[in-house]
Amino acid sequence: MSYFDAASAVPLHPVAREALLASLDEGWADPARPYREGRRARLLLDAAREAAAEAVGCRPDELVFTPSGTQAVHSAMSGTLAARRRVGRHLVHSAVEHSSVLHAAAVHEAAGGSVSEVGVDRTGRADAGDLAAALRPDTALTVLQSANHEVGTEQPVEEAAAACREAGVPLLVDAAQSLPWGPVGGAWSLLTGSAHKWGGPPGVGLLAVRKGTRFAPQGPQDERESGRVPGFGNLPAVVAAAASLRAVRAEAAAEAVRLRELVDRIRARVAGAVPDTEVVGDPVRRLPHLVTFSCLYVDGETLLHALDRAGFSVSSGSSCTSSTLTPSHVLRAMGVLSEGNVRVSLPPGTAEADVERFLDVLPEAVRSVREQLGAPAAARPEAAPSPAAGHVVDALGKRCPVPVIELAKVIGDVPVGATLTVLADDEAARLDIPAWCGMRGQEYVGERAAERGAAYVVRRLV
Repeated sequence: MSYFDAASAVPLHPVAREALLASLDEGWADPARPYREGRRARLLLDAAREAAAEAVGCRPDELVFTPSGTQAVHSAMSGTLAARRRVGRHLVHSAVEHSSVLHAAAVHEAAGGSVSEVGVDRTGRADAGDLAAALRPDTALTVLQSANHEVGTEQPVEEAAAACREAGVPLLVDAAQSLPWGPVGGAWSLLTGSAHKWGGPPGVGLLAVRKGTRFAPQGPQDERESGRVPGFGNLPAVVAAAASLRAVRAEAAAEAVRLRELVDRIRARVAGAVPDTEVVGDPVRRLPHLVTFSCLYVDGETLLHALDRAGFSVSSGSSCTSSTLTPSHVLRAMGVLSEGNVRVSLPPGTAEADVERFLDVLPEAVRSVREQLGAPAAARPEAAPSPAAGHVVDALGKRCPVPVIELAKVIGDVPVGATLTVLADDEAARLDIPAWCGMRGQEYVGERAAERGAAYVVRRLV
C-alpha cells in the first residue's frame, strides 16, 4: 500500500519513535516540581522547546506547546483578538485558510466582531496588496497560511507581514503544512504548527507569540506554558515532536528536491494521460510534495475507492467525499473544477517506483469511473444534427458530476450560438458547470434563480 496523504498526517518518524519511547521512562514526572524526577522532566521540556524554537525561528520563551494544531490556531486568534479589543474587532483572513481559522472567525463574528475575507486567484494565492487594502484602523488581527493544505500554493507571507507591520496589525501565520520544509520568513507576530504534519505524534501543536505582540489567553489559566496552555502536558509526545521536527529539517533540503521532481512528473503525466483533467495550484510557488488535480465526469469518492483498491491512499476536496455535500471552500474560492478531485501529497521517502505505479494505475481508474457514470467518451460534441433552441437539462436531485455529464451529453444537440439551461440543486454545480465551460470552450452565461435549486445557462460556441 502506498500512502500518498502526507498533507493530512505523516507516519511517525523513526527519530520521533525513539524519543517517545525514551521519554516515557525519563519524562513521566511533573516538570514543575523541584525534586529529581521533576528536574529531569524539566530538562527534557526545555530541550524540546529550544529545538522547536530554533526550527520556527523564534526565542524559546516565545513558544508553547498545545494539545493540537487546531487548538494552537484557536488560542492564537482568541488571545490576540481579546488583547486588541480596544483597537477594534475586525479580523482579516484569506478565503483559503484551514477550517480551524474559518471556525474561529465564525465564532468571532457571532460574538459581534467583523470579518473580511480576501479572495485568491485561480492558483489559490492571495495578493499581498489585497490583504493590505483590507486592513482598517479597527483591524485587530490578520491570518494567512504559509502554504495551502489542499493545493500546495505558497502564500506571500513576507509581503503580508511587512504590510501588517506598517499598519500596526499583528499577523498570525498557520505554518502547519510548510514548517517541515523550513522556517517561515518575514516579520510575523504569531505562528502555529502541528506535529503530525511532520512525522511527530498526533496531539501536539505549537504556538509562537513574538515579544511585543499583545496577547491575552482566554479561559482558565495556570502556571504552565506561560499561562497560555493549562494542564499537565504530554511531555513524551512533546519531546518526540521536537526531535522529529529537527530530524526532518536536517533532511528537508535534499528531500524537497527529490519530491519536487516526482511531483513535477505527476503534474506533467496526469495532464497528458488522463483526458479532461485540470491540474490546480501554483505550478512553481508551491510545496515540494503536493499536487492536486480534478477530473471531469468523475465521482471523487468512487475514484478514491478505486485507487484505494489499487493500493494508493490519496485525499480529495470533492463534495462527494465530504459529509457537507459542498465542494471544498478552497476549490470554490479558486473557481476551479471540484468534481473528481484528487490530492496527492508524498511523504518523505516515497519511492520513485510507487509514483510510476500510481501513474500507470490512474488512467484506467478514471476511465472505469467515467464508464460507470455513463460519461460521454467524445472529447468534443459532434455537429448539431438538428436545431433545438432552449434545451433544458433537468438534473434536480442529482449530485455532481451527474449534472455536468448530462450537460455534456446534450450540448451537441444545441445549435452553435444557442443556449442550454441546466437545472441543478447540488451546490457543486455552481462551481463545476462554469469550470466545464472553460475546459470545453463553451460560454458560461450565468445563473438565475429557479423554483428548486438554480438554473445555469450555457451557450454553445464550438
